[in-house]
This record gives sequence, structure tokens and C-alpha cells, in this order.
Amino acid sequence: MSGEKRTPWVGDLVLDEDTGREGIVTDVRDGSVWVLRPEQGPGTWTVEDPDRLALLTSREELGNRMW
Repeated sequence: MSGEKRTPWVGDLVLDEDTGREGIVTDVRDGSVWVLRPEQGPGTWTVEDPDRLALLTSREELGNRMW
């Protein structure tokens, strides 16, 4: 990997640095609103600035862990 920061996308596990919450990206609306849900439990929240999302585990890595 080149060290570039990748914009999180659907299926990625991220840390919302403003709230301190970890979540999985479930939707990206119009390329400007990221919808997240906790790994466990109910609820969702939205983020309009992807720079505040730190990628913890990519969707590819999560998929490999789940199977």
C-alpha cells in the first residue's frame, strides 16, 4: 500500500474520531453522507466529513474474518 489515506466505504469498520465510536459503514449517500452502525446493537448515525473517519479494518479484511 502506498500510505495514502483511503476514503472509507460500505462494509469498512471505522472509528469516528469526533465521537470516539466505532462503526461499520452501511451506506454512502450522494458521496457526501456516510451512514454508520455499531458493530453490535441498534442504531445508526451519519457523518458528512469522511476525514473524521479512521479506517480500522477494510471490508475485505472483515469478510475474511467472518468466514
